[in-house]
Amino acid sequence: MTIERSELARACDLALAEAWADAHAIVQADEDDPVSCWIHAVLHKIEGDAANARYWYRQAGQFFESYADPRAELTAIKATLTY
Repeated sequence: MTIERSELARACDLALAEAWADAHAIVQADEDDPVSCWIHAVLHKIEGDAANARYWYRQAGQFFESYADPRAELTAIKATLTY
């Protein structure tokens, strides 16, 4: 299933609002989409589950170390989705 960009942007908004379970439910719907995987990675980074986060970063073609602040990372992801 392909997730609409607007839904991925919504997942970012939910994560920024600390509604992580709701954001997680959205991104889990398409585990083949790189942006979905990237948001998924950030959610696990926020949870403190570095091993799981690193897995999702690899799936997304991104790097765990690229952003120190998960909120800034989510904001950057949302910007790419709404451009």
